[in-house]
Amino acid sequence: MLPLIAKGAVSFKREILMVLASMAVIVALPVFALASALDKTQLATPELKLYDGPLSITAGYDFGYCTYWAALRREQSGHPIPVTWGNANTWAIRALGDGYSVGHRPVMGAVMQTTAGALGHVAYVESVAADGSWTISEMNFKGWDEVDTRTLSAKAALEYSFIY
Repeated sequence: MLPLIAKGAVSFKREILMVLASMAVIVALPVFALASALDKTQLATPELKLYDGPLSITAGYDFGYCTYWAALRREQSGHPIPVTWGNANTWAIRALGDGYSVGHRPVMGAVMQTTAGALGHVAYVESVAADGSWTISEMNFKGWDEVDTRTLSAKAALEYSFIY
């Protein structure tokens, strides 16, 4: 009988060690990820810049993502939006529910929205040119916490919703 108890004790100790080792890995991975993300020079590419401007307490969306940027730019323009719209793919429908107008015409200060992709994407319309092309600023399109601008054609507006 003793050899069975000893064998069971070894198996139990091995299982406890495996659980503890697994927990150590689970705890260590986010720490390593955070440490590597703190060196922003590794994240940036020459043609993009990481956002290093003022943070917003009232934007209400997770920093580094497109929703944060669009909410921040609306706040900076004096036209804040609710913090309850969720992921980008739900913004147009929730904006309508909150009484905002939504259409397919880019207007300076509007939020461009698409449901394409897993969670959609939003950006802020910075300007609209006389030829109908429009320029947006956005975050997390090319990489997390990276702010970039793009100019799209007038024809491309039909593929997006705009929250006014």
